[in-house]
Amino acid sequence: MEKVKNGTLSIDDALVQLSVLTYEDLDFAKVDHHRELRKGFPEVVFGEGKSPEQIATIAEAILNSSDRLLITRATEAALDAVRLRNSDVRYDRIARTISVNRRDNQALTPGIVIASAGTADLPVAREAAVVAKLMGCEVDKVDDVGVAGIHRLFDTLPSLRQAKVIIAVAGMEGALPSVIAGLVQAPVIAVPTSVGYGASFGGLAALLAMLNSCSEGLAVVNIDNGFGAGYLAALILKLGHE
Repeated sequence: MEKVKNGTLSIDDALVQLSVLTYEDLDFAKVDHHRELRKGFPEVVFGEGKSPEQIATIAEAILNSSDRLLITRATEAALDAVRLRNSDVRYDRIARTISVNRRDNQALTPGIVIASAGTADLPVAREAAVVAKLMGCEVDKVDDVGVAGIHRLFDTLPSLRQAKVIIAVAGMEGALPSVIAGLVQAPVIAVPTSVGYGASFGGLAALLAMLNSCSEGLAVVNIDNGFGAGYLAALILKLGHE
């Protein structure tokens, strides 16, 4: 397939791409090249369980027809394999994401704030931030504002109340999203993390607490699912902005 240049294709190249199957069969994987047409963002690669060579092959196939790439739960070995074929990759060691963004001078839509309860929650919060930024959103961060020192959260209320969408990331008892949702008008996406002592059951306690919240305007994604939260927040913001 012809590569996308400057975000555009000629009519002839577009017809060629539309004439082939909507996915590319790599034998071990079928790459969905029409995901971007349906969803506005190309297929995302989940790195866990895949070898570095498999990840690099999938990445190359995606970049042959798209100007953006995202790989989550990626190792540095996977980074090395992808970088051998594409020199412009970026790796976030905290979020464990590999990304490529060839949209020069992309204007970012403001409005997302990501609040994390503690430093241990940062990997999940960073994953959400990487996703939202790659989808064209500006992201502000509010870190270490868990309810154990709730006065720190209150100091950030002006920023939170200006947000269009808020992602609240917390482990332990998972109280932070409920508190934030009770103080703001914007929708809040709650992300439970697997951070916590034994009775947290690997994030299950936080997940159940968030699902049982009485605060209005609160939605919940799965444990440690920063990707899902960032993607959903970007969709809400972009659709609302349009």
